[in-house]
Amino acid sequence: MKPRVRFAPSPTGYLHIGGARTALFNWLYARHTGGTLVLRIEDTDAARNSQEAVDVILKGLRWLGLDWDEGPLTADATGPCKGDRGPYFQSQRKSHYTARVEDLLARGLAYEHEGAIKFKMTREPITIPDLVVGDVVRPLTDREQLDPDWVLVRSDGQPVFHFVNVVDDLEMGITHVIRGEDHLSNTAKHIALFRAFGVEPPRYAHIPLILNGDGSKMSKRDKGASLTTYLDEGFLPEAVDNYLCLLGWSPKDNLEKIPLSEVVERFDLPQILRHNAKFDFEKLLWLQGEYCRELAPERFHELAVHALTHEGVDIHALDANYVQAALATCRGKIKTFAELPAYAGFYFREDIAYDPEAATKAFIPENKPRLEKVRDAFDALAAFDAAGIEAALKATAVGLGVKVGALIHPTRLAVTGHPHGPSLYHLLEVLGKDRVRHRIEKALGSFPA
Repeated sequence: MKPRVRFAPSPTGYLHIGGARTALFNWLYARHTGGTLVLRIEDTDAARNSQEAVDVILKGLRWLGLDWDEGPLTADATGPCKGDRGPYFQSQRKSHYTARVEDLLARGLAYEHEGAIKFKMTREPITIPDLVVGDVVRPLTDREQLDPDWVLVRSDGQPVFHFVNVVDDLEMGITHVIRGEDHLSNTAKHIALFRAFGVEPPRYAHIPLILNGDGSKMSKRDKGASLTTYLDEGFLPEAVDNYLCLLGWSPKDNLEKIPLSEVVERFDLPQILRHNAKFDFEKLLWLQGEYCRELAPERFHELAVHALTHEGVDIHALDANYVQAALATCRGKIKTFAELPAYAGFYFREDIAYDPEAATKAFIPENKPRLEKVRDAFDALAAFDAAGIEAALKATAVGLGVKVGALIHPTRLAVTGHPHGPSLYHLLEVLGKDRVRHRIEKALGSFPA
């Protein structure tokens, strides 16, 4: 039988980066083995769950490209889920849990206690065979020796997580449970319950936790903890997928940039590392930059337009060729698309603000006559292209007896408002002679008297 794995998040907030990594590892194992990935939303806690949180989870999985193979048919045809299937929802499976409780009660393996229903837990130590951690023996704690039984259904009729989790894994035929190591302490309960139902439990693989760089546990307030951050800041899903693969798994040949298709070929559970993984945002940024540099022009343009529009930059009234040429000067220059409005916004707005610190250094009295000479040199150009602009600036610098850098910095600030950005000669060509002249004239009026 081919493996059947599941990703089973609770819709109580955002999708944590650890949850995204768990989803990815389950997806990788299913694709590597030709198995099945089941998506299940564990939403029995009605007080804490929300449809908004469900939507965030589904959006995150679809953004990462993690399609699932099994779930009920849905009218929602968006996203990559095969056969237009949505996830299972535990809230829609209450009859299954009721039947399983009645079975345990009938066989004397559960009993009523103060309005709740408790499971008769074994008194013997349980060995948890784990594909990552190794065999873990779970003896009863001192407190459990007095009363090891645990609640299946609360007094309000609500089944608990441990119970519904096992019932669903059993009925959905899950063969491998790949989840965070923080669930390891609960696994003895799950194994005992599987055996009470007369079946052997699935094979477990508890993957290492993701920690902050200082070794502390990652909380929702920590940088990079929410997958939504990466959507909002213009990361590429292939870069995030690549980085998540490296948090607890190693291809064993020191590869860092590795496409997901190759990871699928290499990935297996014994390769998952035992020690906790430390989140390195700078390494993720490096990978993002590498993937961004390799983007096809068409995709870069599409993502750039989306990022600009998202930030309220109106480009639709501009000539399409102008927009395309402007964005072409930014390829390979940014790491995330969230940087683009600040990096290239000067192309798309007429009123530009000067960086105060840069203006203090560049808009000084001695630079005013130099910028006037630059303006005159540009006016004299018959063809306002990058090569002609470069030659004109260099010739002007020679005539003034200064290095060309003395002209580049005030010119760049005059036309963009920033001390850094795309190649000056190319951005000037894109802006065009009239717009450049207008901006230089405006900048000349900003020099101190």
